[in-house]
Amino acid sequence: MVNEIVSAINNILWGQGQILIYLLLFAGFWFSFKLRWIQILQFKYMFTVMKGSTQSDKSGISSFQALCTGLSARVGTGNLAGVAMAISLGGSGAVFWMWVIALLGMATGFAESVLGQLYKVRDEHKEFRGGPAYYIRAGLNKPWLAILFSLCLFLGYGLTFSAMQANTIADALNNTFTIPREYSGVVIAVLAGSIVVGGMRSIARFAELIVPFMGLAFVGTAVVITLMNIQLLPSMFVDIFYSAFGLNEAGAGALGAAIKNGIQRGLYSNEAGAGSVPHAAAGASPVPNHPVAQGYVQMLGVFLDTMVLCSCTAVVILLSDINISGEMEGIRMTQNAMTSHFGSGGNYFVAAAITLFAFTSVVANYAYAESNLHLFKLDNKVGRLFYTSIYLFMVFWGATASLKEVWGLADMALGLMTLVNIYAIILLTPTVLNLTKDFREKLKENGKPTFLLDDVEIQGKTEPGVWTANKAKETL
Repeated sequence: MVNEIVSAINNILWGQGQILIYLLLFAGFWFSFKLRWIQILQFKYMFTVMKGSTQSDKSGISSFQALCTGLSARVGTGNLAGVAMAISLGGSGAVFWMWVIALLGMATGFAESVLGQLYKVRDEHKEFRGGPAYYIRAGLNKPWLAILFSLCLFLGYGLTFSAMQANTIADALNNTFTIPREYSGVVIAVLAGSIVVGGMRSIARFAELIVPFMGLAFVGTAVVITLMNIQLLPSMFVDIFYSAFGLNEAGAGALGAAIKNGIQRGLYSNEAGAGSVPHAAAGASPVPNHPVAQGYVQMLGVFLDTMVLCSCTAVVILLSDINISGEMEGIRMTQNAMTSHFGSGGNYFVAAAITLFAFTSVVANYAYAESNLHLFKLDNKVGRLFYTSIYLFMVFWGATASLKEVWGLADMALGLMTLVNIYAIILLTPTVLNLTKDFREKLKENGKPTFLLDDVEIQGKTEPGVWTANKAKETL
């Protein structure tokens, strides 16, 4: 019964209805146009704004930690198993559509992260919290919609997404070392529990240490594979573009599959527009001290996740000699591809990589859902204990569940979150544009943009005391 309901909803969102595919493309073009193609024309500034990004105060995490936390949630199953799934169902052309949704999604990710920073609040521990539920409530004055988003978020990040990550880890370890899935589930739950009890700061410190290391290791491996097969590179790109537009022998039937799976798995990987990353963006004490700074930081995160890391997985698979059957495949496809390049050592490498990639996502997913307990007045010991218990149970369950079961739930939760969030950020477009204009003008004037409420017209209201309105006072 549950599987039938999930399948019906996913069919509306992703299948025949394809609501989300059109919505994501519209949002990407909307913000790209409104922000004057910021992801292309100000590409270099994404890296420039990271100067001084390791600085923070007691109220929040640093911009670098926010980037790593956002990446730790993005960089996971979507990069290794999700890309394999997209290629197995949509062919090599799915990779092209992953690139398209990532390029457009950079602008969407910029907008939602700016809003997450602007409408953040301080909790009882004087730490920053924020996200779509906060900017929906404060910016749009729609508390019912904020609650709806929070419920979708709990379904996704609090329950199904971490279960899906655990499923991929357990499958990879079972395939490589024949470790029983239930054993993996217990170990993952215990390790995750030991980290998440420390809250956002503990999770950010963990992400700051692990994410750069694992990202560089995977990119380095993909570069080696590319050099080993450099003669096959031109034909690989030709195949991607031909398949993306249905120009190969598979014809138009494959075109729809390529678009659908490329966009769906691209969104799952980079999460642009889904409303997840604004939680990490809100937790940061940005340098420069302006909401737009976090927009650039998280826009960089979308680029690194999909344009770099997902492309690396695609290269590993498409330059291998494995057969693409057309049946749904996940992490085992990536393992088989790596084995074709490096022998049995490749299988071990992917098992280790997916364990790190997916585990960081398990940990970051907890933080995103936990930040919304504040809205329900449940950010106390009892509320956190109840939420943590359900979260850890779902991690264990996910390790033992079937691939289709877990991914179906994850797709539904992600789709529902995205529907609500895209609707909200489009309504809040005037605020995003005003903030961006203010940032650019101040950057041009003195190179040190500092946000003051008196200078910018925004929708709704921000939390008292978070941003300074009087120019005679220092900010934050």
